[in-house]
Amino acid sequence: MSEALSSNTQAILLLTAPLIVGGGKRSNDLLSPGEYKKLALNLRELGQQPADLLSADAEPLLSDCQRVIERERLERLLARGFLLSQAVERWHARAIWVMSRADRSYPPRLKERLREDSPPVLYGCGEGKILDTGGLAVVGSRNADEDVLEFARRVSGLAARSRRTLISGGARGIDQTAMRGALDEGGRVAGVLADSLERTAMNREHRNLLMEGQLVLISPYDPGAAFNVGHAMQRNKVIYALADAALVVSADLEKGGTWAGATEQLDKLNLVPVYIRSTGEKSKALDALRKKGALPWPNPGDEDGFEAMLRTERREAPRSPVQADLSFAIRPPAAESDRVRDLPLQPTTATECDVARPTARALDASDELFAKVRELAVAITAEPRSTQEFASELGVTKRQAEEWLRRLVREGVLRKVGRPVRYAARRA
Repeated sequence: MSEALSSNTQAILLLTAPLIVGGGKRSNDLLSPGEYKKLALNLRELGQQPADLLSADAEPLLSDCQRVIERERLERLLARGFLLSQAVERWHARAIWVMSRADRSYPPRLKERLREDSPPVLYGCGEGKILDTGGLAVVGSRNADEDVLEFARRVSGLAARSRRTLISGGARGIDQTAMRGALDEGGRVAGVLADSLERTAMNREHRNLLMEGQLVLISPYDPGAAFNVGHAMQRNKVIYALADAALVVSADLEKGGTWAGATEQLDKLNLVPVYIRSTGEKSKALDALRKKGALPWPNPGDEDGFEAMLRTERREAPRSPVQADLSFAIRPPAAESDRVRDLPLQPTTATECDVARPTARALDASDELFAKVRELAVAITAEPRSTQEFASELGVTKRQAEEWLRRLVREGVLRKVGRPVRYAARRA
């Protein structure tokens, strides 16, 4: 992983991260995930990106953000450059890397599946490319009987022998057993932690695995964060979003993180097929998940059976063609005078919001791009969409969306419906 932080990542860390080093106190000003989401959407609407808040001429932009976050609060957070430089030194000494949703290296499955709800920042240690490989998520209770733990070991070992990544949460019980089962078979493992990334990464039994590229540990939370029930609940969606399918080995009925994560998938997100253990002792929680739509684990007996099951059931992570095709819109590196203030860190080019600002020359030569937009527009407007909803789906500014929508209406691809005006695909 790159040691340098992009300008956008620096800004996001200043706004959202505790940056607690040497017994310092946590700032009460930190933006919550919901507040940062509002700010990021506001910046995108303005055609700006987080790094612009740190530029020498950020005064007008800070005023424009006043409608979502108090300006004085933003200024206090953005002034924490020295604390950030200390935190980065500490992370670097422990081989911990940091990426933000604005970086190219950010796992596409998270950004494309969770969209604005994907974690603004990910901390990690190990080979980040493992996060792009999909695989099987195995989750379960902290307290489990030995026969249930043995089931988790067998399944994760089979995943490893099938050369499929094992994804879990690193918690005591099923999570750790599944991860160890895959590692013992030489498999790749991604651990999504809710706390203590720094301590876990420094654990002697993990160091060689991390250095050899067999294990990656990530967390949406500060590397030194202690356990927090809310964090444990929230990171569940990251586990599922990184996978091709998920297996719930055990759960507690209507309580606990495993139950919450599984029901969120079945009732709301539907990112991947959710399986439940189908052998051994009966479970009221697993039976309840079955009624919600979970599938009985088919118990493949060998690598071919496992691969066939995963290949058949795998749902590819939704691709974001417009973001990929708009790579021409990435800004060149900033001039020296425009770079982030007071931070002894090397900025690199990265995008979260500047993808919404294609250049005029690129748009003049965009017949191929517009053909893709036309194709996407028909799918997006299967249900009527407002201009802002259309813009958000494509990750572009409202102004750009308006231009495309006018053209699509002229071409007869879309039609206007209702008041306020929405756009819907014309039926063949």
